[in-house]
Amino acid sequence: MNKPNDTNPMNPPEEPGTGTDDGPKFGRLLVVLLLAVMAVVAITFASEAYYSR
Repeated sequence: MNKPNDTNPMNPPEEPGTGTDDGPKFGRLLVVLLLAVMAVVAITFASEAYYSR
């Protein structure tokens, strides 16, 4: 049942590790964000060139 040195009656689960293996991929997110901004800029310039004729 309980371990001899376990004094907590609630018996909480063990805390997960603090490793970064399962963390969010900020580098990948940054690349996608930059590509989206570049696409918006390209569309803006293309529409400006098309409608300014």
